[in-house]
Amino acid sequence: MFDVAIVGAGVLGLAHAYHLARAGKKVAVFERSRKAEGASIRNFGMLWPIGQPLGERYETALRSREHWLHVLTEAKIWHEQTGSLHLAYADDEAAVLQEIDFPSTQWLEPTQVHEKAKGIRCENLRGGLWSTTEICVDPREVIASLPAFLTERYGVTFHFGTTVFGYEHPHLGTSSGMFDAAQLIVCSGHELTTLYPEALTAEKDLTVCKLQMMRTSPQPGSWRLGPMLAAGLTLAHYESFKSCPSLPALKARLHREFAEYERYGIHVLVSQNGHGELTLGDSHEYDDEISIFNNEQIDRLVLKYLATFLEAPDCQIASRWHGFYLKHKTQPWWIAHPDEHVTLVTGVGGAGMTLSFGLAEDVVEELG
Repeated sequence: MFDVAIVGAGVLGLAHAYHLARAGKKVAVFERSRKAEGASIRNFGMLWPIGQPLGERYETALRSREHWLHVLTEAKIWHEQTGSLHLAYADDEAAVLQEIDFPSTQWLEPTQVHEKAKGIRCENLRGGLWSTTEICVDPREVIASLPAFLTERYGVTFHFGTTVFGYEHPHLGTSSGMFDAAQLIVCSGHELTTLYPEALTAEKDLTVCKLQMMRTSPQPGSWRLGPMLAAGLTLAHYESFKSCPSLPALKARLHREFAEYERYGIHVLVSQNGHGELTLGDSHEYDDEISIFNNEQIDRLVLKYLATFLEAPDCQIASRWHGFYLKHKTQPWWIAHPDEHVTLVTGVGGAGMTLSFGLAEDVVEELG
């Protein structure tokens, strides 16, 4: 008999398992694939508090960051406290970045930007917003390594290659047989039809998002980018910039000059993992717009915009992929209780890596 069964071994499922096991609960995690292969491994590996607006979400991101640092250090998983730079190549971009009032941030002049990061294009650079809170991980390594760590350190049981079909308290029906659990937490990503489809499809503000991403070959020698990078398009994407008085004027210009980027929800971010590879992207297509096929125009636009602010030694693309996640249109996450003993946790959008450990901490505390 488990105290809690968790469906999904992505980052949200792993974060819930971590907090529950630390609280002394007997925990089992069920993952239908042989290894987790959803949105949790198909991202930049950015722990990105700077993207969350001040208030509950920012504080949740910072708490999540502290848990991440504890876990990554204890599990001996590669990570780097790189910080981040948002670069400005136009006066309106610089205006927005100088208006943001976040802790742990600082406006840098162009010469200071070049001291922080390699490969930054000099032409028209106005400066950049430096933030110290961001951490880079390799999502493939993290999601693959954490189950063994949670088993060894906290006694969490994992059942990979096991599909959960249904739950009638306390009985859990799976493709590997029956199990008993006092509580069920479902963290199954963008999947809407397997478990509790009535609750998920009834929430009309849940939307599926597809993103396209790329990764380069390892950069030559010991070349390191330094901070994770963003530029002007990103200022229209994250809600952390919404309170900036100059943002409406910037968004109006971006709408005029970058209509095709806006069409595909493109803004360009760059991170570098421990192998020296650069991860590049991304785009945002929703629901009926989603195709199973790669849109080469999206990749061309990402690389074209990347070239306006970064000159890396080797931008040859070694791999391309799609990611899918569930986003709530009006809330930062979505939690539901379709049954007294069942909790659904989803809808964190592209902030799953950033918010996971803080959000899971709150859910576990509420469950008692």
